[in-house]
Amino acid sequence: MSQGLFSYPAKAAFNRILPKNKIYEHAKPSNRVRDLFVSQIQQITWQYKLSPETINLPSRPGVPEIQIFSITVKINDPSEDVLRCIDEAIPFPIFYQIIFGNKIKVITAYKRPSDADSTKWVIDAYFETSWQSIDSERSGLPVALDLAGLYTQMLRQCIPIPARNGEALKDHVARIVQIQSKEKECKKIKARLQKEKQFNRKVELNAQIRALKNELDSLSA
Repeated sequence: MSQGLFSYPAKAAFNRILPKNKIYEHAKPSNRVRDLFVSQIQQITWQYKLSPETINLPSRPGVPEIQIFSITVKINDPSEDVLRCIDEAIPFPIFYQIIFGNKIKVITAYKRPSDADSTKWVIDAYFETSWQSIDSERSGLPVALDLAGLYTQMLRQCIPIPARNGEALKDHVARIVQIQSKEKECKKIKARLQKEKQFNRKVELNAQIRALKNELDSLSA
């Protein structure tokens, strides 16, 4: 069964081509990001709109609607900056179906209203599935009581480490972000260790790596 790919109800179809200049109007991207749009993105289609009217689930303050975008790309690995720009322009959670040749993958950010100002949205870490065949069999939408519950289940299909029992989505995402940060730190220290000549310094760096690995084991458990 496909990972993160769902069969969306026909009633939720929106199917509008989204011109890049419309995104530029709302997100005001830098010239560098505009260049990325030109070099990496072929077409953006706003494909489905999951809302109380289209899928008969009540909205919640943090999840009034869920949008599904299909993006045909010119390169295998489009920049996250492009997706962040679209996310800044559109104040709803968005799942991106990235299409490259005959392959497809889903990328999404955990997106929520700011605790400090509910009119502003916080775009947290991005998560993605692996590439799959565009003809992969899709699963039905997860069963949920409201759009917030649906969003949680859809997002968790893209998160590499499963949630703990009773773990809220916000805490689950925060834990994954911590894991990713510590993995980066560990990689940097390993690179320094390879170049280090002094024995005492090597001992210190090895101790730091061991401590980080213990923290990672604890966070991943």
